[in-house]
Amino acid sequence: MAEHSFKNSQLNALVLMRLFIGWHFLYEGTLKLFNSNWTSKAYLLSAEGFMKPFFVWLGSDSMINMVDMLNIICLLLVGLTLLLGYLERTGAIAGIILLLLYYLAHPAFPGMVQVGTEGSYWIINKNLIEAAALLVIYQIPTANHFGLARLFKPASVETITSN
Repeated sequence: MAEHSFKNSQLNALVLMRLFIGWHFLYEGTLKLFNSNWTSKAYLLSAEGFMKPFFVWLGSDSMINMVDMLNIICLLLVGLTLLLGYLERTGAIAGIILLLLYYLAHPAFPGMVQVGTEGSYWIINKNLIEAAALLVIYQIPTANHFGLARLFKPASVETITSN
């Protein structure tokens, strides 16, 4: 069991980041769940870059219903794990994978259509930034400081101490 030492203000800042990202995931999942017209089909079929064939396959008529449902479920679960502070490291990894898939569908590489649009700049875009923030949450979990994990503290969970 590793022990980390941080100031309360540092832990509070990390908790705030975890809660904001959790809210963003939960909001996106809820919005999609209750919008019967939502589908990721257009997003997937307009994919660019070296993974375009994979995303076009995911957007095919035979796959799209399952892909849409999995996307919603993942968004909701990641959001809940981060907001509730329980299984946050698992949620962070799932969130990173989801965000990297979004990034790879429309990468911010030179020559791509979406480069330069709001939130998608040269190489780095908002999905990549949020994935990096989730990597910080994975590396420095805060659920034992503020979250349900504090109530159900298994021995294998890393602890963080404050100064």
